[in-house]
Amino acid sequence: MMEEIARVVDYQQGWATVEVELKSACNHCASSENCGTSTIAKAFSVQTQRFSLPSDKPCHKGDLLKIGLPESVIIKAAALVYLLPLLGLFLSALVGQMLAAGLGLSTNGFAMVFGALGALVAWFIGKHFAAQLEAQATPVIIAYLGQEVGIISASH
Repeated sequence: MMEEIARVVDYQQGWATVEVELKSACNHCASSENCGTSTIAKAFSVQTQRFSLPSDKPCHKGDLLKIGLPESVIIKAAALVYLLPLLGLFLSALVGQMLAAGLGLSTNGFAMVFGALGALVAWFIGKHFAAQLEAQATPVIIAYLGQEVGIISASH
């Protein structure tokens, strides 16, 4: 299960509206302090996603929740978006080559054109089904973490 920390922004009648900060993968390597790409990612990639979850316990604004999403959903969506276009490319290129051979035309040209069109069509189909899969996948609350604890610094 993929886990993330979410902050409650509203709670009404068993539904907690949470906000999750989307992080860039660029900030996690050992070279991130000296990397120009990491600096740009930090400056421009702060985004949040807001959605509602059913909650067994009442929550207060500012509460932190550990939420999770099954990895199978992410794997299925990735397969639809990445593998389906490859399959469309190869199958359409094969059809284009066989069609051109049957008509006595240039097989390479037809294979490339049909392959590109097949990959594009399969990508749109995969993107559509991945969006449906994502809409049906609801994260679940794994743990109620309470309010965030701030650090107070003493000045001399």
